[in-house]
Amino acid sequence: MPVTHASFAIDKTYPHPLAKVFAAFAEPSLRAKWQSPEGVARPGDHIAFEFKVGGKESARWVMGDNTPFPGAVISSEGIFLDIVDQQRIVCASNMMMNGTPFSGSLLSFEFTEEDGGTRLTCTHQGAFFENSDGPEMRKDGWEKLLMSLAAFLAKAPDSSH
Repeated sequence: MPVTHASFAIDKTYPHPLAKVFAAFAEPSLRAKWQSPEGVARPGDHIAFEFKVGGKESARWVMGDNTPFPGAVISSEGIFLDIVDQQRIVCASNMMMNGTPFSGSLLSFEFTEEDGGTRLTCTHQGAFFENSDGPEMRKDGWEKLLMSLAAFLAKAPDSSH
């Protein structure tokens, strides 16, 4: 099957200080609270990473009954390629379903102060191996994750960073 290549960018503005939004990506304990594909951590889910250039990250989720793949184990392994404090995070990763690779991605997160809040631009460049609707599903997944981030930021005190 041919590889499907696709890119997308998502811009979101959050009414929270830049340091708080950046910390939600940089601190494992905070990121684990919002970065679940369904917004709810399940037994067996985990996110672990060493937040530095060259640092590794790994994540694992068990998909729920209300997803296209109930019970499937989705995992990701990646590396941080560039980090500029409170400005950008760039990482490369692969994703697997039940141990079978289905995509490789380059992700860039850019953070800027805007109108008393923070503008986040998420740019995803991917190669999808499963020759399906992977690009559309990935964009939808990131849209949902960034909504989960908004809900998390609204509940977390500004001093949590």
